[in-house]
Amino acid sequence: MHLPGRKQLFCLLWTIILLSHWVHGQHCIWYGECGNSTKIPEKKLNCNYTGPPIPLPDQEGQDLLKDLCPGLVYGDNRVCCDTQQLKTLKNNIQIPLQFLSRCPACFFNFMTLFCELTCSPRQSDFINSTDFSAFNKSTTNVDSVTYYISLAFANAMYNACSDVQAPSTNVKALSTLCGREASQCTPTNWIQYMFDINNGQVPFAINPNFTDVPIGGMTPMNNETFNCTQSLDDGSGPCSCQDCSAACGPTPVVPPVPPPWTILGLDAMTVIMWCSYIAFLMIFLGAVLGAWCYRRRMVTSEYGPILDSNQSHSINSDGDATCCETLGERFENCLRVLFSSWGSMCVRHPLTVILTSVVLVSICSAGLTYMRITTSPVELWSSPSSRARQEKDYFDQHFGPFFRTEQLIITTPVNASFIFSPTSGGPDIHFSSILNITLLHQVLDLQTEITNLTAEYKGETVTLKDICLSPLAPYNDNCTILSVLNYYQNSHEILDRKIADEFLVYFDYHTHFMYCVSSPTALDDTSPMHEACMGTFGGPVFPWLALGGYEGTAYNNATALVITFPVNNYLNDTEKLGKALAWEKVFIDFVKNYDNPNLTISFSAERSIEDEIDRESNSDVTTIVISYVIMFVYISLALGHINSFRTVLVDSKISLGIAGILIVLSSVACSLGIFSYIGIPLTLIVIEVIPFLVLAVGVDNIFIIVQTYQRDERMPEEELHQQIGRILGEVAPSMFLSSFSETVAFFLGALSSMPAVRTFSLFAGLAVFIDFLLQISCFVSLLGLDIKRQEANRPDILCCVKLSEGQQVKSEGCLFRFFKKIYAPFILKDWVRPLVVAVFVGMLSFSIAVVNKVEIGLDQKLSMPDDSYMLDYFGNLSEYLHTGAPVYFVVEDGHDYKTIEGQNAVCGGVGCNNNSLVQQIYTTYFGISSRISNVPSSWLDDYFDWVKPQSSCCRYYNYTGAFCNASVVDKTCVHCRPMTTTGKQRPNGTEFMHFLPWFLSDIPNIKCGKGGHAAYSSAVDLIENNTDVGATYFMSYHSILKTSSDFIDALKMARELTDNITQAIGPQNKTYSVFPYSVFYVFYEQYLTIIYDTAFNLGVSLVAIFVVSTVLLGFELWSAVLVSFTIAMILVNMFGVMWLWDISLNAVSLVNLVMCCGISVEFCSHIVRAFSVSTKSSRVDRAEEALAHMGSSVFSGITLTKFGGILILALSKSQIFQIFYFRMYLSIVLLGAAHGLIFLPVLLSYAGKPQYLF
Repeated sequence: MHLPGRKQLFCLLWTIILLSHWVHGQHCIWYGECGNSTKIPEKKLNCNYTGPPIPLPDQEGQDLLKDLCPGLVYGDNRVCCDTQQLKTLKNNIQIPLQFLSRCPACFFNFMTLFCELTCSPRQSDFINSTDFSAFNKSTTNVDSVTYYISLAFANAMYNACSDVQAPSTNVKALSTLCGREASQCTPTNWIQYMFDINNGQVPFAINPNFTDVPIGGMTPMNNETFNCTQSLDDGSGPCSCQDCSAACGPTPVVPPVPPPWTILGLDAMTVIMWCSYIAFLMIFLGAVLGAWCYRRRMVTSEYGPILDSNQSHSINSDGDATCCETLGERFENCLRVLFSSWGSMCVRHPLTVILTSVVLVSICSAGLTYMRITTSPVELWSSPSSRARQEKDYFDQHFGPFFRTEQLIITTPVNASFIFSPTSGGPDIHFSSILNITLLHQVLDLQTEITNLTAEYKGETVTLKDICLSPLAPYNDNCTILSVLNYYQNSHEILDRKIADEFLVYFDYHTHFMYCVSSPTALDDTSPMHEACMGTFGGPVFPWLALGGYEGTAYNNATALVITFPVNNYLNDTEKLGKALAWEKVFIDFVKNYDNPNLTISFSAERSIEDEIDRESNSDVTTIVISYVIMFVYISLALGHINSFRTVLVDSKISLGIAGILIVLSSVACSLGIFSYIGIPLTLIVIEVIPFLVLAVGVDNIFIIVQTYQRDERMPEEELHQQIGRILGEVAPSMFLSSFSETVAFFLGALSSMPAVRTFSLFAGLAVFIDFLLQISCFVSLLGLDIKRQEANRPDILCCVKLSEGQQVKSEGCLFRFFKKIYAPFILKDWVRPLVVAVFVGMLSFSIAVVNKVEIGLDQKLSMPDDSYMLDYFGNLSEYLHTGAPVYFVVEDGHDYKTIEGQNAVCGGVGCNNNSLVQQIYTTYFGISSRISNVPSSWLDDYFDWVKPQSSCCRYYNYTGAFCNASVVDKTCVHCRPMTTTGKQRPNGTEFMHFLPWFLSDIPNIKCGKGGHAAYSSAVDLIENNTDVGATYFMSYHSILKTSSDFIDALKMARELTDNITQAIGPQNKTYSVFPYSVFYVFYEQYLTIIYDTAFNLGVSLVAIFVVSTVLLGFELWSAVLVSFTIAMILVNMFGVMWLWDISLNAVSLVNLVMCCGISVEFCSHIVRAFSVSTKSSRVDRAEEALAHMGSSVFSGITLTKFGGILILALSKSQIFQIFYFRMYLSIVLLGAAHGLIFLPVLLSYAGKPQYLF
């Protein structure tokens, strides 16, 4: 019995030892709250306690434990914390709850970390108290602890939270909670930051020790964790793709960019056109050579014997002509008779015709008193019926117009870069010169001066505060200033603040800068200075908006500061808009005159582009006037035909030339006046281009009439009015052909949806037709009077003086003789004609090969004068900025947000559809070429976080039912929703709408960062007395866009994305849609269809020219084909010139191409009609006669007239004039003259309609 007793005693002692160790491992390290923290006096320290866990004494504590730490709920709920500690825990986790609870697994792991720290019944296993302080005689405070955490747990918690988004700020939540940018956050430095006594939130030191193995008897906390793709035990689903990249599946593969079309490694179009050209040359030259050999052997003459007849040759003979040819000849005779009679009448009654013309011109021109000139870029380039314009109007009406932007980009020529060595450890940090504190003070002085600028508007003083964007007004009326200096509250004192001793600087503007660029939404930089990063206006200043010229996230290497002043824009309030414009003018004048040798400033105001375009137009008035004066002088001098030096004053036709010019200008004035009566506004393109066009058309006709008379001999017994009538009968059909073709072509061009093209086409078509009417009436009468003056031997201008009679001898003009004797015979020689065809077909082949390589778009720089301050701004914008324009994804009125289905179709959190609006934008954001640089802000997801019962955001006064802000301390404030299973679910139905207005009016604060007033007050359109949601938007940013193709791609991709979203969320029986909106869309939408618009406008013009030419050429179908083909060649060659001369395709160049159609008719139609009516026997002879008689008039009337005027445009200060007017006008004239005077006669000699003889 003795041995067994000893054995039993030994077992008992062993059991006691084990139990003592077990009890030691289960005791607490604290319980309850005692004294105040010396670091944060408003917060309490925990009471030192090493006893066993204690059951929670009241129902409130048990409810809090169940809500906050359900993993610790067991039995009688023995824990190491009391109810007050649980309340403190709840208050301390409000901000993390609002940001992390959108991912249940992340928040569960996060709460496990803090629940185990605060209340775990086995605290002593992984927490060791290291420092204490006296509270009272019997109790001490815990001042410092070491928390042993498993590295595996830390990694799992971080991995579950690393992708969680903060929708209102377009950044990841860890950027707010980690004290640095999310990309620099790690599992260990995140936990270290949260436990850092200097972060302004922790009342005592908590020193985390990361280990996966026991150390010194301490076992690291390694509770169960969930990854973000797992569902929780309470039924919460996995995190969404937006908050958990692992839940997204494979990243969408961006389709590869199609490789360029090549053949044997060379551009396919080039190869094809080279082969086609060589094949053509071989066939053509073979046919020419064969025909030449055949004629040499078989025919005595190149064209065969001509029937010997004394009768005159006719174009069509009754014996051989077809029905159409007979009809055409009769139509020609009718036109000839009609115009002959009309011309005779005008010469016989000149005063009546002239006075009638003057009266009608005066009446039409009087409409100029109603003239309105449109300089608004939106009105110029975007049709009111276009998609972009309608979407802009929809956005403006529901959310207000996009704010006006005043922006400075500041660099420095000073080399003041330096190295900062953090005392907290870590590598040295290089700071660029612009971040030198001396320069920052100077920039702050500049910023302050700008904010203090005042302007006068209608006797009122306007300040920046009167017009600026204040997102928290009326609670906070500080203006939004997106500037790095807002990290220092725009204060010199805070910028200079530092904590240092005689040896080291511990905290200063460097450390604050590095903290704020990593966590711009922080309300405390966690340094002993406790400075906020949020701007004075109540919002964050993201570093990518305030800094430029850095790589990646190395903001300390920024070489430029960007300061942006957003100013309110106004839709229909001209009074407020006038104030904004007045302040902007003062802003521009101030910055222009600001001088600081240490700062280089480029800047822009919202009105800058329009102001510079106006200034450009005014500065180019002199250039344009000189250009027209040169053309006027040439016309006045060249119109007369000097027979001898003695009769120079009589033969001169300066007065007739001036009258002809006045007629041209009158036709322009009539066109402008008539459309002004109707209410159609003018554009600068109309004013600048149409006089050039009408002058080309009108002067050509004037030269044809006058020079035909000068070469004509009056028949016996024929009076002057009969001679002029006969001449007009010969040339007026040709003039009518060209003018009417151009008029119809221009009017059909008005079918374009592009306002600038449509307006130009309308004004040009009417001006050309009025010019023709005035030429065959008023000018003919003036010509009759001038001939009578000349025949009376009276000098030009001084017509009252009569000179002595002398014999008048008519002689052919030098230019006419040159064309008749030298040029026409040469160009139509047998060996020259094949060379001409080869050269011009080669030009055509080259142009076709490069037509698809012409750039599309209009660089904004080109619209500015050479000396514009905006050129520096555009250059710096491309060089320094890292983020593009904001883009809004607008859901039109009609979507039902009150139902779970409607919410899931839009939101981006737990339970939302994989193809929801937010999810699709988020997925697109990862695309390499998506042109989206940020995840979207989502008012709906933030609202769900804000309204959760666990959060302190949504509360109301129990007695009044009014909203109670989270910062209010009042026991009568209760949570909006109960802490039940139903209460934790999303609100729907009437409950959804009940709390939404409160969310949109709630201002973010330290206890509730989810208040929606700053971020979303304008994003949600509440309708029907706040009982329903109308239109809403979700905002993101485009990536930096530098070239026109970048802007076009961004618009195209955004529309493709929203079309997919509309299909995904819009039920078939609903009519609403989702569309993207950004401020530049209205300007770049035209380029999505510019190729179609160009083909349509030019195609319609060519068809119109073909139809009119067919009728007015006496139904000669083939002649009309040749006219249209030659004009088409000119247009195609214009594209070749555009490629060679770097002229992009846009609305301005399209207007010029449409004008090119009209001017080309002048170069071609007169030659073709002269060929058609020629009575010569062979094609070559007819082509030679047509070229000799009409070529000189076309050359002198269009080519020489325009050439001098165009050369002057090269001196313009305006880049747009140099490129789109000088280069294109010169190309139009040279190509038109080359095709009309070289290629077309050769083409007619080969393929012209043959002569019919009898």
